[in-house]
Order: sequence, then C-alpha cells, then structure tokens
Amino acid sequence: MELKERFLRYVAYDTQSDETSESFPSTDKQLVLLRALADELAEIGLSEVEIDHNGYVFATLPATPGKESAPTIGFIAHVDTSPDMNGADVHPQVLENYHGGDIRLNDSLTMSVADFPELEFFKGHTLIHTDGTSLLGADDKAGVAEIVTAMEWLVSHPEVAHGRIRVGFTPDEEVGRGVDFFDVERFDAKYAYTIDGGMEGELEYENFNAASAKFAIQGKNIHPGYAKDKMINALLVACEIAQMLPPAERPEHTEGYEGFYHLVGLSGGVEAASADYIVRDHDRTKFEARKEFLTRVADYLNTKYGEGTVTLTLRDQYYNMREMVEPHPEVIDKAFEAMTQAGVTPSVRPIRGGTDGSRLSYMGLPCPNLFTGGMNFHGKYEYCSLDTMRRAMQTIINLATLWAE
Repeated sequence: MELKERFLRYVAYDTQSDETSESFPSTDKQLVLLRALADELAEIGLSEVEIDHNGYVFATLPATPGKESAPTIGFIAHVDTSPDMNGADVHPQVLENYHGGDIRLNDSLTMSVADFPELEFFKGHTLIHTDGTSLLGADDKAGVAEIVTAMEWLVSHPEVAHGRIRVGFTPDEEVGRGVDFFDVERFDAKYAYTIDGGMEGELEYENFNAASAKFAIQGKNIHPGYAKDKMINALLVACEIAQMLPPAERPEHTEGYEGFYHLVGLSGGVEAASADYIVRDHDRTKFEARKEFLTRVADYLNTKYGEGTVTLTLRDQYYNMREMVEPHPEVIDKAFEAMTQAGVTPSVRPIRGGTDGSRLSYMGLPCPNLFTGGMNFHGKYEYCSLDTMRRAMQTIINLATLWAE
C-alpha cells in the first residue's frame, strides 16, 4: 500500500487519549486502531505479531539469511492524538505541488506564511493539511504509516539484507503514559528509534527534564461585607503564585535549551482553587532548582497566609535522554548516515518536550527520535509533507540495512 493512502486511512481513526482517565489505555478507541495495526502487520508478512492486554502492539521482521547476528533494532510510534484539539471527523486536504504562500483551510481560516514561515521550506512538496476543524493526527500517525510502509517494502525486497527488526506501537503518549507498561525485555531490541519528530532532518537525543506541579489552595470564604482581615481568596493566591514566577521563563518567551514554568490549568473559587503547572529544563541541575523554587513559593505563602493554605505536589515525568544515549554514539552515527543516504540534511536539536523514547532510554533501551514530516502538532494548523514522509520512510529502510553491515 502506498504511504499516502495508508496515512489517510490511519488519520480517519479517532484515537484521542484522555489525561483525566484512570484506565490504560486511557480511551478504548485507541484500541480500534491498535488492533487494526496488529492485523495489518501480520498481513504484510511480519511475524510474532501480538497485542497485549495494555494495547501495545509488537511485531518482528526476521533477519535476512546470514544477518542473524546483527543487533536487533526497533522502530516505535504512538497511535494516540492529543486531547488539546478535536480529533474526530478529520478531513485531510491534499495540496499537490505547493507553490508557497498562504494556505486557505476553510472559508474563515487561513494558515499564513507570516505566522508559519517554515512553510517556505516545503515549496514543491505535496502537503496534507487540516480543514481547520480538527487536528490532522500526523503526530504520530505519520510515524506509524512510515514504519508500516517501510516494513512492507523490506518484506517485498528480500534481496535487501537487514538484521532482526522489532516494531512497537503504543497508546497514551500524548498524556505522558505511553510506556508505563512497555515491556522492554519482551520487546527485545538492543537499540530503537521513535519516529515522532517534526521537521525534515530532525534528529533528537536531548529532551526536557519534566515535572508536573500542582498547587492546591485552601482559601477562607467570608461574606465580602465582613471580610476585612478574615478572607483569604484562593483565586487571588493562585494569581500571586503566577506573579512570583519569572515572567520571562514562560514557553512563549523561551527557545532552544531554555526551560520554563507553564501554567496549564486554573480552576476554583474563593474557598478553594488549584493551579497546575508543568516545569521543564534540559539541564538537570536547573531542573532541580526550578522545583526547589516552587517549594519555596509554597512555603512563603503558607508563612504569609497560614500553614495549610498551599499544598504543592510535584511529580517527575521524564528526564533528558542524552545521558542514556551518548554512551552509544553508534545509534546517532547510524541515524546521520541513514538520513544522508535518503537525501536529508540531519539537524540535531533539543526536543522542547518529551517522547516515549526519553523514558525508554532510562528503561534500558537507548532510543533517539527521528523526523516524520509533520508540523504544527496538536492543533488546527497541523500539516505534513508527503515528500518528507517518504524520506522518513527511506531513512527507516536505510537504518535497517546499515545495522546489518
């Protein structure tokens, strides 16, 4: 099956994950695509195809004769889409031979080059974009399609030598639980690559250290006519927390290796409120300092308003994979070579986020992240380049052969 057809078929599945769910996967609809993928991998000729009770799909492309001693390499992608934007009733629009300029998504919405200057890179490409009413799902169905199509190509070209290859498809990456139950030992690969990046050429083996920070604020609601020296307005305490954090250290003012505090949720009333943050930094020392600063903020406010006014809950989510990947330089070297052979200029950059690969690397499976060709993830301006997707697929094929040399 052609890459374009496969991708368009996958994005028709509504696979949004749900960060409020306590089940795993967080939504049953993810399982619909995961089961379909298990069937498809078997149909194209992979072996050891399984879907476990958590929804993980694993499969094997056996080594070609004489390459059984080559290291086993894995390729991993996630099927869920972000809960940040509608993921149902996706209507992808195919734009052949993009000539540059703004792209009209619908009668009232345009994706402009002024807002998204990277569009200029894709002149001459076939673009697949949204109709402005939903996300597209290139994150990460582009990666899924590229892996499956690469495996199908290798099956149909037995003359191309490669070692044993493992494929893994996961749920719930978008809500930070994608590898909570991933069985690294059962996956049985020496190294792996997540196919979950964006811009053509991206090669990522550095990501944020990440934590969630939840401030639970207990106020004191008194009739406003008699509130003097008695009322503690929990909402205003939440605002005070925001004012105590450095305004220049927010996502909208940072880039590259710069960390941030990001307010992602604010709710409540005078009596009780909560403020939810995510905390990010590439540098582990600075990351720990950020968490310590939040602790001092909570302590200060409890001193000011009374013990128990503010309760801070910090939870580490993942760490910078660089520490786990750098001792294995061949993983990066092979990716460079595979991209170059595919006509792609590698671009090493830090991930201003996280991937399943960051956690997998700390679970004993070094796992850098490679580009897919998807752009503007998680929103109505999401699009991908079919040309770049094909080069991503070729990069996967090249990696399979390079590890067998």
